[in-house]
Amino acid sequence: MIGGDHSIAVGTVAGMSHEAHSRDEKLGLLWFDAHADMNTPETTPSGNVHGMALASLVGLGDPKLTSLLGMTPSIEAPYVALIGARDLDEEEKPNVRDSGIHVFTMRDIDQLGISTVVERAIKVISRGTAGLHVSLDMDFVDPAEAPGVGTPVPGGATYREAYLAMELVADSGLMRSLEIVEVNPILDSGNRTGRLAVELAMSAFGQRIL
Repeated sequence: MIGGDHSIAVGTVAGMSHEAHSRDEKLGLLWFDAHADMNTPETTPSGNVHGMALASLVGLGDPKLTSLLGMTPSIEAPYVALIGARDLDEEEKPNVRDSGIHVFTMRDIDQLGISTVVERAIKVISRGTAGLHVSLDMDFVDPAEAPGVGTPVPGGATYREAYLAMELVADSGLMRSLEIVEVNPILDSGNRTGRLAVELAMSAFGQRIL
């Protein structure tokens, strides 16, 4: 899936998780994003659903969003890893800390390196699952490389870090589905973000340099 903002994940992840559940399997969720998207209607400063998407998926917030396809939560928090977080709302932070999801901030990437972070995240959320849904918000990447996003935040992943993250996803052999969001042609510069999104998708699906 390629979409506008991260609110589409409420449906895509619920659908993939429901499909896995129908076969008595669990799904892991690898979420690349500058933001946590863990607001609820009570904590959101903007009211935007795309800032509540991950919270909804782990069962926090409006029941209309938390119980799609009859599953609450759509995905269990211990099987969720957020990578690249660097811009969280103050009232959202307790939701993140208390939810039970695994969080790897940009500081973790700076200290440990992108390869260690992605490998650790995949290892911890794939135990006991039949595979992973990968949700890539293009604002995970620094806006110098991906300007065409709605909520750019400086200090994101570099061009090569983003590529390596997707290459490691492919190497794991665990990806069952992929979505890329925040590809906004109106805000883009020379379609740089759109082209990068396509290239990252190709890497996630296994394209190699050699």
